[in-house]
Amino acid sequence: MLWQEDNRLMRRFDRELLVIEGWGDNGFRVRAALKGKVEDTNYGLVYGEGHPAQIVIEGNHARITNGKITCEVLPTGKLKFTNQDGKLLLEEYDRNRFRKEDEGFSSALEINPRTYTPIRGTDSYRLVVRFEASDERIYGMGQYQQENLNLKGCIVEMAQRNSQVSVPFMISSAGYGMFWNHPGTGRVIFGNNLTEWEAHSARQMDYWICAGDTPAQIEEAYADVVGKAPMMPDYGTGFWQCKLRYQTQDELMQVAREYKRRGVPVSVIVIDYFHWPHQGDWCFDPEYWPDPEGMVRELKEMGMELMVSVWPTVEENSVNYHEMLEKGFLTASEAGNRMSHLGRTCFVDMTNPDARIYLWEKLKENYYRYGIKIFWLDEAEPEYTKYEYDNYHYQLGADQEIGNLYPREYARMAYEGMKAQGQENILNLIRSAWAGSQRYGALVWSGDIDSSFRSLRSQFAAGLNIGMAGIPWWTTDIGGFHGGDIGDPEFIECLIRWFEYGTFCPVMRLHGDREPHSAPIGTTGGGSVPSGAANEIWSYGEEACGIFTKYIRLREKLRPYVTEAMRQAHEKGTPVIRTLFYNFPEDEVCWQVEDEFFLGDDLLVCPVLYAGCRSREVYIPSGCRFRDIRDGKVYEGGQRLLFDAPLDSIPVFAREGKLCDI
Repeated sequence: MLWQEDNRLMRRFDRELLVIEGWGDNGFRVRAALKGKVEDTNYGLVYGEGHPAQIVIEGNHARITNGKITCEVLPTGKLKFTNQDGKLLLEEYDRNRFRKEDEGFSSALEINPRTYTPIRGTDSYRLVVRFEASDERIYGMGQYQQENLNLKGCIVEMAQRNSQVSVPFMISSAGYGMFWNHPGTGRVIFGNNLTEWEAHSARQMDYWICAGDTPAQIEEAYADVVGKAPMMPDYGTGFWQCKLRYQTQDELMQVAREYKRRGVPVSVIVIDYFHWPHQGDWCFDPEYWPDPEGMVRELKEMGMELMVSVWPTVEENSVNYHEMLEKGFLTASEAGNRMSHLGRTCFVDMTNPDARIYLWEKLKENYYRYGIKIFWLDEAEPEYTKYEYDNYHYQLGADQEIGNLYPREYARMAYEGMKAQGQENILNLIRSAWAGSQRYGALVWSGDIDSSFRSLRSQFAAGLNIGMAGIPWWTTDIGGFHGGDIGDPEFIECLIRWFEYGTFCPVMRLHGDREPHSAPIGTTGGGSVPSGAANEIWSYGEEACGIFTKYIRLREKLRPYVTEAMRQAHEKGTPVIRTLFYNFPEDEVCWQVEDEFFLGDDLLVCPVLYAGCRSREVYIPSGCRFRDIRDGKVYEGGQRLLFDAPLDSIPVFAREGKLCDI
């Protein structure tokens, strides 16, 4: 049975209710459930509801159109999506016996496009939605530690892990985008014979799909329905200095003063974890950090903002543990011990609005009042032992059903608290995200990655894909986090190449757990925790320091340009760093190039991603002339050329007539 209800096309067959409605420009929200109605929980789709759509019902066949996209509902219930020119974008995978009223084909497989496998004793299902595979390239989906930029042929886990960020929005070269509006765990297979989306536990099918003539149109339509980032504050566009970890206030201030003495600009300097007496105290240990107010004041006089690490973990010895336990502010487990592996700690339940308010009040009292306006929201997945997604439970529901929301609500905690204080252009660093995290000023970094060229190549792909998944603010630990020995020439080469690449990332941030470690300086609180080796630009010898200084000064020159790219992200949802085809979609070669990128509209960046390389091939996009910023030579687009790339230099090109002062 088919009928229209306001802006919605409705279909009932047996127990399944299917609902399709216009949602934002050129898009549909598609839901289905095995009960009398679909749920209206929007999760990621916070804008665009009620967009007018044209609906035509002819017997047991129907069409609904919203701008550039049409969905055809066949008599069997199968869905087919086409664009304004009638081009097929996507169709469901249906392998059932031939029904004469459908223009299908006979199959004895008996595989339905949408299958709901009951989870006994609940009203939830293991949900699988299948689509026909096509000759397409697929991008987005968040951040994954792999070198594949094109995700076609990949299996993608939809779950949060340290260094893995699930943001389930994809852009297809076929001219559509799709957002899987399920915040629980699952996976998607972008196979050559089948595309299959799976939710481990869901109460209904829920996704959003749109059509667009270019990747930019699709990206902007998605940003319109899930939200956009604030405007990046000025200090965010400069160089950030960080290491694991400054053990005392005196150590951090010595580093800051040395940068000032050398005349090397630093926008943000960072205090990492275990500056507190206990996890969950959310305050400075006064033995090692005796004067936070004076520290912040002197840093600001040097032009530096201070960022402080915050963890969502609460250990039993914390001054806040028992109160939070009594009030129900801690994450629960389905069975057994609720403690994580991080020193007998529980996690704050960020899905509980009262818990978010409680935590913000602690941050405000112990950090914010000193003038600290940036927080490093670490452990945001959160990082449970072995990622036992079926064992943890939040106020909002089971981890398998809503757990991917945790990092977004974590960012929301700080954002809403800071906004209530009148702060604008809010920015906080965080280790994970989901759709909509960008609305809460989330700067995602790629987690505790290893220090290697292979890892650098994975970050290259991750940064471009998370931007296309709607998270424009992104950064890495320059040099990687694990395994870098400051005396190893091979690591120093990797660090230099990473630093050159990081200069052109949305945020340029040096961090890492360097070897060899230094011993603890005390027996209590943060003093009992060891620290990594030095990680300042002068820690790696004169040659490396000279290269680092050159690129920090280049970043300073680029800051007005980066600010304009941030403005585009704020106003339109545009990624700050972009694939070549994003800026040049009509150039077929640009869809094949996976080792170059654009920073903003006009700067083509060609990093060195392999050890020992001192030259590299560059493709110049067609239809434009580009100037090598190193020597000023201008090159016609549409050609591949070989360029020198000595250790202190990578090929970078500006559109002719742009960035003339660089």
